Amino acid sequence: MVTAVSPGWDLAVGFADQAIERLGALGISVVRSGNDLLSQRALFANASEFRQTSMGGQCRLLSTVDGWCAVHLPRSDDLELLPAWLGIERHRGDLPWAEIARALKERGSDDVVRSGQELGLAIAQLPAETDEQLHDRGTTNAARPWIQRRVGARRNGTRIKDAVVVDLSSLWAGPLCSRVLSDAGARVIKVESSTRPDASRNGDRELFDWLHAGQEFRSLALEEPAGVAELVDLLRQADVVIEGSRPRALDRLGIIPADFLAERPGMVWLSITAYGRCGPWRDWVGFGDDAAVAGGLIDRDAAGAPGFVGDAVADPLTGLVAAALIADAVGHGGGLTVDVALREVARSAARATRVVW
Repeated sequence: MVTAVSPGWDLAVGFADQAIERLGALGISVVRSGNDLLSQRALFANASEFRQTSMGGQCRLLSTVDGWCAVHLPRSDDLELLPAWLGIERHRGDLPWAEIARALKERGSDDVVRSGQELGLAIAQLPAETDEQLHDRGTTNAARPWIQRRVGARRNGTRIKDAVVVDLSSLWAGPLCSRVLSDAGARVIKVESSTRPDASRNGDRELFDWLHAGQEFRSLALEEPAGVAELVDLLRQADVVIEGSRPRALDRLGIIPADFLAERPGMVWLSITAYGRCGPWRDWVGFGDDAAVAGGLIDRDAAGAPGFVGDAVADPLTGLVAAALIADAVGHGGGLTVDVALREVARSAARATRVVW
């Protein structure tokens, strides 16, 4: 249990408790507090300690000519992109953080982010008041950090305990959402690619097992027509779909959410991505630590330098919000797509926003 808190941690816990309160109003009990859920990973250390390196060690806050950027390089392939991004020679072994830091000091934040994101790197900068992504998505109001659209037909409202949930997500946000729904009685089927299973299997195994307790697992060969056909069959039986893929990943499989909602009245299709399924940044990459920075959920030291809040904090915050949105949508007859961005949830938490559910 964390007792000493940073201002940013206080904001994050308060926002998590708000989502838990909303779930309670919908008849879903979350047995852990917001503080416990946000500090659940084994990597977690004292939230009051000022950090410019994430608890996982793969994301750092680095200064640029005109500000600060979060550079998150968690994948082995990221190292191969450093020459194209910053002109840094190929390395073997550890990431060359000192060279990356020197290169960023000679470039502006906007250039650093856009050039990195074009290569598929999870690079973020501290936000302005608003930006093109928020305006295009219509999410400048921090009290509504999601987009909800009625696409299919409603049916009579039902309870989560009667729902079939197909979970295509990975890591922390989507699986936490599924765990909450599973605890409420939903039947949850977790789907993984047989060649690219959930990367969190190789991380905190205790958390992975907790998140997926009581769920069914399906491993599908999504590179093969038979595997895609099996996935489509599962989706046609689902009351709720949770996925965390960038839009082009589903496009490649020929999976269009609106088609499934048209076939199955009352379906709820919820997407969790770093920056949202629409807008000019729709294909940008992001994870819990860098997305929190992109939303402004940070701490600052006495000199004004930014530091990380907690451990990948945008992930569990978004998972809780997503669970509340699904429970509410199912209870009101469904027929909806819901688009939730990690960065926008973190932005709401950073502003101490009271969400308008």
